[in-house]
Amino acid sequence: MDEDIPTGDELVALLATLASPHRMRVVAALAGGRNYVSQLARDLGISRALLQVHLKKLEASGLVVSSLEVSEDGKAMNYYELVPFSVRLTPETIERASATLTP
Repeated sequence: MDEDIPTGDELVALLATLASPHRMRVVAALAGGRNYVSQLARDLGISRALLQVHLKKLEASGLVVSSLEVSEDGKAMNYYELVPFSVRLTPETIERASATLTP
């Protein structure tokens, strides 16, 4: 996504992804730095299964990336971190984005 002028389809996808309170909380939690799934679930007070659903949607939209790492004790840990993004919503941004929406 172009940082300054998202296409209509990009803007719709971004807003739809962030329209969930859970996903907004995940983004807020990851704003402090990368973290692994189990710790994020504890921090947010939700199940790992529910968190995974939201992380997958955030990852599909390009807002987060994941990396699988093995801890010293041999345990596989999936870490997630934010991809830097910025969108400024103004009537003009929406007007330009709407002109590029896929029919």
